Amino acid sequence: MQSLPYRTALPVLAATLAAALVAPLLLTACAAPAAAPQTAAVLPPPPALTMSDVPAVPASLPARVGRYTEFRGAGLADMTPDGQRLLVVWRAGPPTAERAQLHIASAPGQPLRQITTANEPTRSGDFLPSDPNIIVFERDAGGSEATQVFQRDLASGVETALTQPGQRCDAGPFNRAGTAVLTTCAQVDATAAGAGGAANTISLVEVKTGKVLARFDLPGTGWWPGDMTADGRSLLVNRYISASQAEVWRVDLGSGQRTRLLPRDGDPRALYLASAFTAEDRRFVVVTDRFGEFRQAYRYDPQSHRFDPITADVPWDTAGGAVARDRRRGAFITNEAGVGVLRLIDLETLRPLSLSLPRGSNVTSVKLSADGSRLAYVSTSPSAPAEIRLLDLGAPAAAGTLWVAADTAGIDTTRFTPVEQIAWKSFDGRTITGLIQRPPAAFTGKRPVLIDIHGGPEAQARVGFNGRYNFIVNELGIAFIEPNVRGSTGFGKTFHQLDNGRLREDSVRDIGALLDWIAQQPDLDASRVVVQGGSYGGYMANAVAVHYSDRIRGAIPTVGISNFVTFLERTESYRRDLRRVEYGDERDPAMRKWMQEIAPANNAHRIKVPMFIVHGRNDPRVPVQEAEQIAATVRKNGVPVWTLIAENEGHGFAKKENADYLFYARVLFLERYLLGN
Repeated sequence: MQSLPYRTALPVLAATLAAALVAPLLLTACAAPAAAPQTAAVLPPPPALTMSDVPAVPASLPARVGRYTEFRGAGLADMTPDGQRLLVVWRAGPPTAERAQLHIASAPGQPLRQITTANEPTRSGDFLPSDPNIIVFERDAGGSEATQVFQRDLASGVETALTQPGQRCDAGPFNRAGTAVLTTCAQVDATAAGAGGAANTISLVEVKTGKVLARFDLPGTGWWPGDMTADGRSLLVNRYISASQAEVWRVDLGSGQRTRLLPRDGDPRALYLASAFTAEDRRFVVVTDRFGEFRQAYRYDPQSHRFDPITADVPWDTAGGAVARDRRRGAFITNEAGVGVLRLIDLETLRPLSLSLPRGSNVTSVKLSADGSRLAYVSTSPSAPAEIRLLDLGAPAAAGTLWVAADTAGIDTTRFTPVEQIAWKSFDGRTITGLIQRPPAAFTGKRPVLIDIHGGPEAQARVGFNGRYNFIVNELGIAFIEPNVRGSTGFGKTFHQLDNGRLREDSVRDIGALLDWIAQQPDLDASRVVVQGGSYGGYMANAVAVHYSDRIRGAIPTVGISNFVTFLERTESYRRDLRRVEYGDERDPAMRKWMQEIAPANNAHRIKVPMFIVHGRNDPRVPVQEAEQIAATVRKNGVPVWTLIAENEGHGFAKKENADYLFYARVLFLERYLLGN
């Protein structure tokens, strides 16, 4: 089946982070006079963690936290062409390393069969359409994102690399025969763009033999294939320039000659993302914001330049979906106020087909069988981790059958408090929105607040299961707020572009306005606030600490940017130009000067609150030097600075032992600086 292309989005952090209230950190044992002092037992950190000034984690803390670190949700990777088996991403437990791995689900409610067992996570994969006893998947090492594409024979268990090491490769769509896969590779070299060498190579690889059937280079980065014609002669290829601009090209597979299909000369600049040809190979499905504020799906005819609406009647973004291999049905997910709504469309008539899903379903991903007769989808909610259901579209079953249930670790998640929408006015009168999960009513008095800012910036805090954060909300009485500051997606392209370039600090002012809003709430304590975030959200945590140190108690930047100049000079070449569109071009003297002026690392003397700085040594997106430089400068202020660097992680923590220890350390930080007097 053919999925809509959203591979360029920044991944969410692999580990969900939270905090816990614990007993005093330093336990003093009673001892007889003259006896040697007793030392409380501590939890040994994983060997890959390098820490500075992080206090020892009491061995009793994991028991206090309980099983809040053990939630497991299911990811849907693929469905066999006949719709009889699912390829599922699931965190494998002992005795193997607790990593996300690929599993086979053969029947509803039956135990999953694990098929990948590497020490590194495996979080995506597809059945080979011509032979579903073979899967194609991607894997990197140590969070480096230097992913290779592999094929695995399910009978023998043998894995074979289809791409060369030292590159970042993605597996794209298959040819119509289902025998070969398109791969897109870029060199992993943070200096390549400066030397003018950044490029994408697209190859058509015969999966069973590894033979390269075709290969061509495309200048620059941001290219990936959408689909291939039935005759195998040409490709739909997307060129992603920024979150507000992308193009669609047609490439001759033999010669490599390319023709731009969208936008045509004279058309407005917009986002165009093509996913799949329709059945006759003349038209294709494209998601675009050309006709309004939102990204909506259309069926496009290049000959007549006609756009036939598919989801254009929905005033929200089309945020994902899938097209059946026979190209007759498409399933589309619309992001409606942070909730995923599933829509099934006949691509011949463009008429909607009826679906009946459980009330309140928040759909995050979907797959169709080859003929479109079966549909599998993932849904989640504030009271349930991700689960997979399967619908037989020819049967009257209401919501389908639950195939893979989430593991709630024995905790009654139905008692968790709901996630609510909130809104406040920012400095310029613009309305900013977000989500809040309030503590249960049993917690009285004004509650402390943890603000968590998403990355991207082209991302969105959406309604879903908050994992470990449920511990701090429902057990510790801390309110959890996720703001969608300007620059977030999901609210239209105008809102999305309000933080570009020199508008960057306007998003920081949105958090200042949120602090004002908190002060006006009768149930929230504005004197006890900690701000955290990952990736771009890490930059925001750093910047909030610069501007609002007198109004917060601490900041926790994770894989965060501390200086846009040094970040752009060190980030990987395959993404540098994309980031320049968002943040500005550091090669321009005036822009460079302004970036240096606002850099949190250059304003660290203004940070007067404790910080907990977290990073992965192998992060290719935000290099670890961003953490090291702000830690060094803030320490000069004489305020506490904890640092935790994982030597075997990248842009987020994917290994459970590291994520767990980080969670416990975060518990200590929040207990000391947020929950303390």
